[in-house]
Amino acid sequence: MNNSDTYSKTIIRKSIRVYGSVQGVGFRYRTKYAAESLGVTGWVRNELDGSVSMELQGTEEQIDKVFVSVSGGSYISIDRMESHTIPVEEGEYGFNYE
Repeated sequence: MNNSDTYSKTIIRKSIRVYGSVQGVGFRYRTKYAAESLGVTGWVRNELDGSVSMELQGTEEQIDKVFVSVSGGSYISIDRMESHTIPVEEGEYGFNYE
């Protein structure tokens, strides 16, 4: 196994804030569906300023696939995202839609 194989299997957690046309367009529902189908844990919720916050836990590849799936949705338009890696939550399971 080379380093890229090891890296791709490493579980990480990202805190992400998404801005754009992301409320009232099924963004949270699509995120939950994509995360659950890919084995990603965490949560997603609307914020008062019109953005959406989330924490996603899985491999880098799984997290990227969640965004590929969600960004292709009708009416969803992501203007920008702020993302940073945070500590993994051990023992977490499932994905919450707040």
